[in-house]
Amino acid sequence: MKPLIGDSLEPCVLVIFGATGDLTHRKLYPAIYNLYRDQLLPDTFTVVSIGRRDKSTESVRQDVADSIAKYSREKFSAADERDKFLSMFHYRRFDFYDDEGYRSLAQFLQEIDQRHNTQGRYLFYLAVAPEHFGQIATKLRDHGLTSSQDGWRRVIIEKPFGYDLASAQQLNEQLREAFSEREIYRIDHYLGKEMLQNLMVIRFANSLFEPLWNNRYIDHVQINLSEIEGIEGRGPYYESAGALRDMVQNHMLQLLTLTAMEPPVSLEPDAIRDEKVKVLRALEPINGKNIISHTVRGQYGAGVSRGRKVAGYREEERVDPNSQTETFVALRTEINNFRWAGVPFYLRTGKRLPIKSSEIIILFKELPGILYFKDFSGPQANMLVIRVQPQEGVFLQFNAKRPGTKPEIIPVQMDFCQNCREGINSPEAYERLLYDAMRGDSTLFTRWDEVEHAWRFIDSINAAWKEQKVPVETYPAGSWGPKAAQGLIARDGRQWVDPERIESP
Repeated sequence: MKPLIGDSLEPCVLVIFGATGDLTHRKLYPAIYNLYRDQLLPDTFTVVSIGRRDKSTESVRQDVADSIAKYSREKFSAADERDKFLSMFHYRRFDFYDDEGYRSLAQFLQEIDQRHNTQGRYLFYLAVAPEHFGQIATKLRDHGLTSSQDGWRRVIIEKPFGYDLASAQQLNEQLREAFSEREIYRIDHYLGKEMLQNLMVIRFANSLFEPLWNNRYIDHVQINLSEIEGIEGRGPYYESAGALRDMVQNHMLQLLTLTAMEPPVSLEPDAIRDEKVKVLRALEPINGKNIISHTVRGQYGAGVSRGRKVAGYREEERVDPNSQTETFVALRTEINNFRWAGVPFYLRTGKRLPIKSSEIIILFKELPGILYFKDFSGPQANMLVIRVQPQEGVFLQFNAKRPGTKPEIIPVQMDFCQNCREGINSPEAYERLLYDAMRGDSTLFTRWDEVEHAWRFIDSINAAWKEQKVPVETYPAGSWGPKAAQGLIARDGRQWVDPERIESP
């Protein structure tokens, strides 16, 4: 990731609320350092870390150093580089609801402006629990920290953005009282992943794909997002969220919109996001009429994961032993527009599945049963796979004749993996997202109307599950989910393409 031609970042201050939390240590501090190593930070850049713990600036700088050593893709190369980087960090201790803390912060930021000529350019990152978002924004506004005559003010909000449409609307109203829409950056870290950004290039910069990207040539689309891990000690959060809210509402619907969107009129942020919203508005609703045939809920039970026995979801810490929370969701939907009419989109996500993988799988229609289909054995439908993680790349499967005298056709593969080659170390998603927020590019962030339409789609499913008491089917940890998930796609005469089945020669 290199700066755009003519692109330069203005001096600014990054203010991190929740500086002693896990997200900051695992993602934000390493991202800042990697931007620093790649010379992508402003010439003058300061980080003000805010937390409730009794720490000093010196101890927080040590925390930053420990974070780089443990989580960063790049490490410190010399002591002087380490010291110069750490000197950018400062710590302020106060409670998020304490007015005196905000008064002190405002004064401190003014001192930084005078010392480093940052001119009131502040990027606030709310790396805190969602229930604090609105209150922090309100306090920042009340103490004059959300408006500037000379510089700019922006705020980054982590997911989840609300629990449902009503709570999301309430939170948005609080934020909009403090910041304008163009100043709000709702983060979905999946949008920062290298291959998701590459998806638009693959689609719109290749005449090989875009003319075929429609219902005349594509049979169906599968979007898989599988996780090996369980809930990792997040019992209370997961009990209130479940897989539908935690993964489908944001990550999976983002994958779907980027796959299905029309070509934007330009590469301006709003032009791209306009097309994504059109996809969400065109989604076939899932409600009481089709909830049984179009969705599957699952919850992992005890099983074997990566060669070791693991507990079921209901045995996890701080989880209701009679919980009906889903850890797995499969659903079928369609997009009611001219490009995609009649093409099913199958989404599947779950915890404690066999492998970690995020993929978009395009299955093309089979050819008529003539010519080679009559006389040769083995032709299969063409398949294009966009691999998002952990591998990043593109996999294309097509048909060719097996060498020899027998009339046999075999599937062959072309496989491009951009992070498999030695020396290729793709930037982490948070690096790209922080960089874009500092330069005011909101393309990879979620606009309010995207959030709103996504919640409308998800709320309809949740309401139908509740009304019809749709059961949660238990599946063994380490398996590919409930048997009903196979039935959901088999009902249409299709089958899931499991990532482990996608192999290179």
